[in-house]
Amino acid sequence: MSEFNEFLENIKNIKDTKTASSLLLSRISTPKVKKALEFAKKAHYGQKRKSGEDYVIHPILVASITSYFSDDEDVITAALLHDVVEDTSYSIEDIKAQFGDEVAQLVEGLTKIVEIRDNSLIPSNSDEKLTKSALTFRKMLTASIKDVRVLVIKLCDRVHNMLTLDALPSHKQKRIAEETLVVYAPIAHRLGISQIKNILEDLSFKYLLPNEYEKIDKYIKTHKKDFQLKLNSMIQKLQKLMLENGFLKDEFEIKSRIKHYYSIYLKMQRKGISIEEVLDLLAIRVIVKNPIDCYKTLGLIHLNFRPLISRFKDYIAIPKENGYQTIHTTVYDKNSIIEAQIRTFDMDKNAEFGIAAHWKYKLNTAIPNTKWIENLNFDEKDITDFYELAKNDLFSEDIVVYTPKFDTITLPRGATALDFAYAIHSDIGNRAKAAYVNKEKVSLLHHLKTGDIVRIETDDKEIPRCTWINALKTSKAKYEQKKLCRQKEEEINRKLALSILKTIFGLDEIKIKALIKANKLCEKLPKIVDDENFLKEVVKTINNTIKQRKKFLFFKNINLKEYKFGNLLILSNKAISEIKFNYCCHPKVGDKIMGLLEKKEVEIHHRFCNNAEKNIKEAVFVKWISKEENRYFLVVSLPNKKGELSKFINFLTKMDVFIHSVELGKESNNCKLEIEFENKKFDKLKELIKKNYNIIEFIPKQDAYKGDL
Repeated sequence: MSEFNEFLENIKNIKDTKTASSLLLSRISTPKVKKALEFAKKAHYGQKRKSGEDYVIHPILVASITSYFSDDEDVITAALLHDVVEDTSYSIEDIKAQFGDEVAQLVEGLTKIVEIRDNSLIPSNSDEKLTKSALTFRKMLTASIKDVRVLVIKLCDRVHNMLTLDALPSHKQKRIAEETLVVYAPIAHRLGISQIKNILEDLSFKYLLPNEYEKIDKYIKTHKKDFQLKLNSMIQKLQKLMLENGFLKDEFEIKSRIKHYYSIYLKMQRKGISIEEVLDLLAIRVIVKNPIDCYKTLGLIHLNFRPLISRFKDYIAIPKENGYQTIHTTVYDKNSIIEAQIRTFDMDKNAEFGIAAHWKYKLNTAIPNTKWIENLNFDEKDITDFYELAKNDLFSEDIVVYTPKFDTITLPRGATALDFAYAIHSDIGNRAKAAYVNKEKVSLLHHLKTGDIVRIETDDKEIPRCTWINALKTSKAKYEQKKLCRQKEEEINRKLALSILKTIFGLDEIKIKALIKANKLCEKLPKIVDDENFLKEVVKTINNTIKQRKKFLFFKNINLKEYKFGNLLILSNKAISEIKFNYCCHPKVGDKIMGLLEKKEVEIHHRFCNNAEKNIKEAVFVKWISKEENRYFLVVSLPNKKGELSKFINFLTKMDVFIHSVELGKESNNCKLEIEFENKKFDKLKELIKKNYNIIEFIPKQDAYKGDL
């Protein structure tokens, strides 16, 4: 157990004010802190926590945890007083008068976070919760921009809340744990404070996924002795090697650890592996005096233990955005696979304490970049999207790539060349037309990896790429593309609406526009493409105007008929016999779509398809009946006899199956049929097919070809 974990275990067992006060004063006992301690006791007198303990124990222990990361008496004082304004009759002015401007500003920042936090437990499936959580999340971040120390105190506050979560009912435990995992742990990561990040992740994991936590805990405890023997063996061998190769005993330190539970779980989920297959379950950390000694140590390890080269990372030469600097390598030691981390003593403090290390130890190491907080400050109207986008950025692991001038850019794993373009500048991303990675031309959706050198070519004009938004990784890229596409969508919807009305009435654009203007429908026109009831109202209104004016030819039929093809609904007064999906844009269920009419056939395109936009002549109203994917992929073996294919297709038709594609291949005795279709009765259909045919594969479409993803 690490020193910090032992410290927290001690704090968890403190249940009285006297012991809590003694702990704090043993760590820092300046006159200002002593004064704040007495002030907090007086302010919170009589208040109790859910556990029944004196409430003041909480701020005292939060201040104690904060003292682990900072020696600044103003920061400790603010931690002691962080709930005073929120929970007592004292005001910020009282704090300022007693403890000065700086403490008051820190407490005010902490109070703002509490004030805007969503306290009511809204059901997780409610849209209201998402919006409120998003607003809380955004304002918490923006409130901290003035002084990042506010965030550090808030993180320590959350650590103590998580340590004492047992006193709350189960539903509240899960709610707070989820908020911790989504909001606070990722912030600790971005600030480089790995000690807080790890403890918050593991405590949240324990409450959110207790079964998964228990399985990992049981495995680790069962194998703990074996793990420790392997680590001790590795440490002894390495100590001997270092002493034999010029290192003095007091010039280095070697620690060992077992990977923390939540990171084990994430790796298992990401790679689809069992805990036995997690390669870096065990790790040693070699701490030396100077950066050059890190590379000497790396040489000794690689020369004496077989390395897995694909798992080598040098974060000393290229620090992470949060200031983290360490060399990572993974090696074989007999039958063991062990990760080795190599860093200097200063780098070790920086990795454990993050930005707080620069206040406590005045280190000469990379300082965490806090510009990401400013980048998350989006428009109020986009607040619901903001939550998902920001959460995505904060959760992600990092890669580091280069500009052509060898400046480093940190991006989340899975980032594309277009994400890189937006990381450089919004204007570069908006006008990006081509990308070159390591001097080779690639798609703008090419996934980057650490060490890539990326160059972006730009166009003279902005290029909306509305079908790409889900393929982008960073919040900035998604947000900027959504902004471009909102305007683009308005233009397309207006053009499409005009075409739908022209097709229904058989009039040219000038006459239709005149009728739209006469009925004051100009502003509402785009609504036609997504609302069938509104379309019917508009058609009726325009038809009445035509009859009143009697300037146009008699219309034989403007009655809209509903056509259903699988999961699609089409409204038209024309005869329609079939539909087909165009493969230039691959629209998926739930995507915004358009239907182009060619004789009696409707061609379905993504609404942002460039090819379709250029050819909107005759169009019909089309929408998904259900936005859920009911499409399946079936491979079945049919007897190689005359009429078997027809018989099978007729069987599917009777089962209300809508067929999208059929591909027939021959084998020696049978015919292999690959068919893609829509149907809502998957289980029943599967049983009926099995009675008469040999099913090779029958899976939901979204599961097909997953091995290629």
